[in-house]
Amino acid sequence: MRNTDNGFVVLDMFSGAGGLSEGFFRTGYKFITHIEKDLYASMTLETRSAYHALKMNGMEDHYMSYIAGEISREDLLDESKYYMNNISSGNITSEISCSSRDKLISEIENRQAKLKLKNVDVLIGGPPCQAYSLVGRSRDPQNMRNDSRNDLYLHYLDFLKHFDPSIFVFENVPGIISAKGGFIYKKFLKTVDEMGYTVNDKVLNSKAFFVLQNRNRLIIIGWKSDYGLEYPSFAPIEHDYTISSLLDDLPSLNPGEGEEGPQDYHGPPTEYLKKSGLRSEQDILIQHRARRHNERDRDIYRRAIDKWNKENARIKYDELPEDLKTHKNRNSFRDRYKVVAADLKYSQSIMAHLSQDGHYYIHPDINQARSLTAREAARIQSFPDNFKFEGSRKSQYRQIGNAVPPLMAEGIAREIKKMLEKI
Repeated sequence: MRNTDNGFVVLDMFSGAGGLSEGFFRTGYKFITHIEKDLYASMTLETRSAYHALKMNGMEDHYMSYIAGEISREDLLDESKYYMNNISSGNITSEISCSSRDKLISEIENRQAKLKLKNVDVLIGGPPCQAYSLVGRSRDPQNMRNDSRNDLYLHYLDFLKHFDPSIFVFENVPGIISAKGGFIYKKFLKTVDEMGYTVNDKVLNSKAFFVLQNRNRLIIIGWKSDYGLEYPSFAPIEHDYTISSLLDDLPSLNPGEGEEGPQDYHGPPTEYLKKSGLRSEQDILIQHRARRHNERDRDIYRRAIDKWNKENARIKYDELPEDLKTHKNRNSFRDRYKVVAADLKYSQSIMAHLSQDGHYYIHPDINQARSLTAREAARIQSFPDNFKFEGSRKSQYRQIGNAVPPLMAEGIAREIKKMLEKI
């Protein structure tokens, strides 16, 4: 029986910082739990769950007090715990492995019983994509064939079989289709077919969901074969906004400047920020702090920005003066320095490598000559300004780069809800 009295119920695996979860939160789903092994990503999702719990009960101002630095995170979580069961039983911070599988399933079943939830309606998630990524494989001498993360999809299948949801959503990079010579993808499809699911998949681009980013993701959706459902049709959202509409209201920063905590906006929210919900008049700017850069990198950044501004072209590594070239490998990754062009409608895909350096994500203002801040990267990913990422700046960049854009997730969640309502 479905959970009609409680709304639709989701089990969230490999949750990350909650980009995919955010879309389902916004669409009114209830979570049994979220499972994520990274401590800071799990903390971020816990903080965001508190936001949704408080907002549902008209107490959003308590969350904004936390954003403003007026109360501690402990105070925030203590205030929200009375309302949390209305949306989620909370996180499980744990690796999903053969040794943890049975314990995790038992814990989830306990939470399910405590919340009086009859069943799981939707299973969502996708294992870390690095082992499936074409870029990751090109950098590994073994083509990622021996990477243990290759087999994480098997745990997703284990939980799918055990909890038997009506629908599942599995997201990953398109490279998973060809990983291990196509073996992983074929086994996944064969296994879910044997479980009684009809499956379809499409490579969806975040730019179709009003996200100003060119980012492809493989979205596999499966449903019980006797339901007679179809894969949703996602009509692209057309617009004429450019990246400048994401950045123009933010204060200019030199490398090393900015604040982790509250600071003033440069101006009012742009039309895109208001329409997308990324910033409201009540929001507080946080996590807009620029990393430090040496003068050699800033020189390269200025050259890259200047070339784009004058020629509308990307700089190549072998075009740089010899004294600026420090990498021995000059034949591959020639576009390792790339401007996030203000005059384009879509940015290049934000990836977790941003946590290592910002060379591929150069701010378009030649006077600033720096890489993106965490807040700027988060906006490109369509995270709203009131979404706080816990942990160090390096961890924030990693969480942002690994996430599903929330606006894309929201579009998917709405269509899944329509499918569930037909059952």
